Amino acid sequence: MTTTVVRPADAELRSALWVAGGFGVFKVLLHVCMTAWVGHEGYGYFRDEMYYLICGRHLAWGYVDQGPLVAVQARLAETMFGRSLVGLRMFAAIGGGIRVFLTGVLAWCLGGKRASQVLAMIGILVAPQYLGGDSYLSMNSVESVFWMSSLLALILIERGGSRRLWLVFGAAAGLGLLNKPDMAFFLVALLIALVLTPQRRMLWTPWMLAGVGLMLLIVAPYVLWQTQNHWPTWEFLENGRIEHKNVTLGPLAFLNAQFTGMHPLNLLLWLPGLVWLLRRERWRWLGVMFVVFLTILCALHAKDYYVVPIYPILFAAGGLAWESWRRTRNPRWNATRLFGFPILESVLVLTGLILLPMSNPVLPPPQWLAYTKALHLYDQANKTETMANGPLPQFYADRFGWQEEVDAITRIYNSLSPEERRRTVILCDNYGEASAVNFLGHGLPVAISSQNNYWLWGPGPAQANIVIDVERTTPEHLQQFADSVQLVGHTGTEFSMPYEHKPIYLLKGMKQSLASLWPDKKNYI
Repeated sequence: MTTTVVRPADAELRSALWVAGGFGVFKVLLHVCMTAWVGHEGYGYFRDEMYYLICGRHLAWGYVDQGPLVAVQARLAETMFGRSLVGLRMFAAIGGGIRVFLTGVLAWCLGGKRASQVLAMIGILVAPQYLGGDSYLSMNSVESVFWMSSLLALILIERGGSRRLWLVFGAAAGLGLLNKPDMAFFLVALLIALVLTPQRRMLWTPWMLAGVGLMLLIVAPYVLWQTQNHWPTWEFLENGRIEHKNVTLGPLAFLNAQFTGMHPLNLLLWLPGLVWLLRRERWRWLGVMFVVFLTILCALHAKDYYVVPIYPILFAAGGLAWESWRRTRNPRWNATRLFGFPILESVLVLTGLILLPMSNPVLPPPQWLAYTKALHLYDQANKTETMANGPLPQFYADRFGWQEEVDAITRIYNSLSPEERRRTVILCDNYGEASAVNFLGHGLPVAISSQNNYWLWGPGPAQANIVIDVERTTPEHLQQFADSVQLVGHTGTEFSMPYEHKPIYLLKGMKQSLASLWPDKKNYI
């Protein structure tokens, strides 16, 4: 007869995984329900979603303005779910669920009990940046998955785990770089933090070198693609800097954006978490990493939301900070209870619900405008790009007007004779317009554009000498390229972004082929 001895640590881990998993599943279901709801409120596909879907139809190891993983995500979503809005956003919801799960696991790994786990995960659940980023198809929803997985591997090594976990770190870091190259700044901050603290002993071991080697192996095809295409992503970023595409924030404004984007009351969680990490020698490297990372991004005038993927580790530590404080006040307090901080958790949930319309379009536009005006929530100055907004912020406005644009182009195209249609190409000013035609259109030729990856895909059929041109310009300007220029329509709706209100021209008798004009039309921005 044999017996199996189960260590208390095993039971604690199992409990921690169940709690974290339950909150992760709740996060996924929350976004599935909200996506189904907003679809009925008139909000359609987001501009970038359609672009990623078209990139998914042109799978490659790199793209001008993003890593390759989002295109794979888009391809899988379209293959599995077709045009279902809920289906297309399913992987974003799952990414958010995994982030919540990893936050709970990290809290346990740092030494927390269920009460600190739950507090940390509630903070993540109500953070506006995560609620918004997990609500649509993009690379942002899974960023934290790769960042926190790499940290989890190192934390487990510090706890006495196998050095082979460096391979997990390498795989997570490599995939994270393929998802979004911004992870490079995180890795630099992490390296600096390790070098500056006693945890430098984890470096320069055979398994560490193996992990870094695996990371470089994973990212090598992306680097090769960049080399072969003359480093378009660098050109894209440099053009954005030169043309002042993004809002430049000073240090105080940058910090204020962290305060508001993560939910103002969450400052009570992540700031104590940072202090808790910095005061403990074993985990100080995690606090130093955040400080270095925040300093780098602030110095580079990066977009404020680039900091967002790193916060789960601070939320996890914040749960422990509150747990430590509560134990100090009351040594008999039970840290294994599920909701150990009911007042703070209730306030976070209640205020999170009040702020929910700012991150997810759960209200129709007229009601949203009335709601935000009544509560003084919408500030047009609080944006990340310099382009003017309309009635709605860009994150919401970029879900309007696409089907109307496609319908207008379809009417123009169908007005041509069959012979003319065979020689027609649709030229759009930006990737959003072109992607709308290619994703929502039916029976139309493939739309082209000179912006970002569309420029790499080329000018379309060589025989085309009739152009349906969606562009904010004048007929006089276009007459140098075509014998006949007609204004035949307009794009834009009440809630579209202002720059999407454009004329549609019909150009016949092109004086030069688009192929000959294409090299000068490149627009990486």
